[in-house]
Amino acid sequence: MIESLLIANRGEIARRIIRTARRLGIRTIAVYSDADAHALFVREADQAVRIGPPAPKESYLDGARILAAAKDTGAKAIHPGYGFLSENAEFAEAVVKAGLIWVGAPPAAIRAMGLKDRAKEIMQKAGVPVTPGYLGADQSRERLAREAAKIGYPVLIKAVAGGGGKGMRRVDEGAAFDTALQSCKREASAAFGDDRVLIEKYVESPRHIEVQVFGDSHGNVVHLFERDCSMQRRHQKVIEEAPAPGMDEATRASLTAAAVKAAKAVSYVGAGTIEFIADGSRGLSADRIWFMEMNTRLQVEHPVTEMITGEDLVEWQLRVAAGEALPKKQSELTIQGWAMEARLYAENPATGFLPSTGRLDHLQFPSDIRIDTGVEEGDQVTPDYDPLLAKLIVHAPSRSEAATKLAAACRDVEVWPVKTNAGFLARAASHPDFLHGGIDTGFIARHTASLVRPSEPPAVVIAAAAAALLPQDKTDPWAALTGFRAAGPVQSQVAVEIGDRIYLAETMPGGMVRHVDGADLLFLDGDVWPFSSPRPRSGGEAEASDGMVLAPMPGAVVLVDAAKGNKVKRGERLLVLQAMKMEYSLVAPFDGTVTDLTVSTGSQVKEGALLARIEKAG
Repeated sequence: MIESLLIANRGEIARRIIRTARRLGIRTIAVYSDADAHALFVREADQAVRIGPPAPKESYLDGARILAAAKDTGAKAIHPGYGFLSENAEFAEAVVKAGLIWVGAPPAAIRAMGLKDRAKEIMQKAGVPVTPGYLGADQSRERLAREAAKIGYPVLIKAVAGGGGKGMRRVDEGAAFDTALQSCKREASAAFGDDRVLIEKYVESPRHIEVQVFGDSHGNVVHLFERDCSMQRRHQKVIEEAPAPGMDEATRASLTAAAVKAAKAVSYVGAGTIEFIADGSRGLSADRIWFMEMNTRLQVEHPVTEMITGEDLVEWQLRVAAGEALPKKQSELTIQGWAMEARLYAENPATGFLPSTGRLDHLQFPSDIRIDTGVEEGDQVTPDYDPLLAKLIVHAPSRSEAATKLAAACRDVEVWPVKTNAGFLARAASHPDFLHGGIDTGFIARHTASLVRPSEPPAVVIAAAAAALLPQDKTDPWAALTGFRAAGPVQSQVAVEIGDRIYLAETMPGGMVRHVDGADLLFLDGDVWPFSSPRPRSGGEAEASDGMVLAPMPGAVVLVDAAKGNKVKRGERLLVLQAMKMEYSLVAPFDGTVTDLTVSTGSQVKEGALLARIEKAG
């Protein structure tokens, strides 16, 4: 077994590798940039080495610095995790040349699968079905346009060296081809330094299904079944699951056999994933599933495979890299239950999923599921790296139970003030179409409006925030209730300010209320809503355009001029409040109608209490 291991990565995957290595008695060495100097993975490793400033090209993508760190610490092996240098054949070769063990795919396999056109040629020769398309060397605009027309629209333009959704465009008609082609080439050139593209038939109702494969240096290759990664947003995976919904045994047998054949075609060693695209318009069938690409590394979503097989894929990687045979034969691997994973990102769905950065002043994950994360409360989320905060992973006997468990976990996430997609994930995992298995890569685009949090708080949020303003001490008659009548019952409506608006609501406890750095926060269904008692308006004339007339101070109502339904003019007196032996007149903020009057003569009110509401005249 490997004695010492340098992990050329960061965050949650670094922690994941450390966890298994420690269990196996392997000494771990972390490398870190200045941005990660105090990160969890740095503290958890047995040793840590600084390799540069935050910019990835000066740290995690600098192979020379990583190799120097390995030499200085006496590391015997390097694990690249995923991303960064994990699929860099030149770095893999440099590691081997330095006399170290490379815990990854052979450089030749990385090269063969790294270019999509070359990979498809290899798969075609191996008898693996590929999507109809053009893989030719002629990259002229005219030739590409002719091939697109020959294939038939819609088509997909894809960067030959692409990945992660970059350099990819769907084109629905010939008139839009040139614009899409130029855009795709520019993006591919910027991201990969290679603007070559291929053209594929765009599959209607596409499902993204991938097979986990493993090979060893003794010629053995097995699969660990499939994962469905169709829940995507802009080609980025959001929710993954295993096994794939709607997959029958005959189709699974055909699909996994093709995956093993693909791995053997490149003499594969280590963990790899064969990605397929399936036409899901008429259910899953082997004759409508085609090879898409191979990822020559451990995948972000590998935990769902671990959950349904009971295997530790990082341990498999380490054993295979050390020259051992695969831990199990194909006949010893079985599917147990159902697993799902949701990617919790530091992003704001309400602003088009823009990344959110800052300090994690409050961070709480559910305690009853597997959480793979690289952050803790107090950490900074910087713009230097991927915005993934955590992976929420669940396992259950059935798909419906797994979905219910995942939605509940997403609802229990609490993060502030950094924005996250927790509520979005909770709504996605509980959507009727998702629960019925009606998924494809267009699911999120079709349902975005119902998955993104509304800009206005729902009634349940207003009621819960209002309830949170009620005093714990029930003997205090001055607390958040809108009015207290000396000769009548206490009213049950409470005025609460959420965002820039004030709401009057019946109270209904719900969610979880936290007080963080002076802010009152309501966490409910994965979303967070800052709230407060209404801020008092200064002066006799209410300032709010919403027509709420609030008490500027605690006191007693000594005179009420208005009545519900009255027409009033701007500046007209509505009532008189007495406090500290002084009278204070409250007037209408604008012309309108009195729609609410919460007090009467003799009522005792608290500062900020809602006294009346005026509906502005049309």
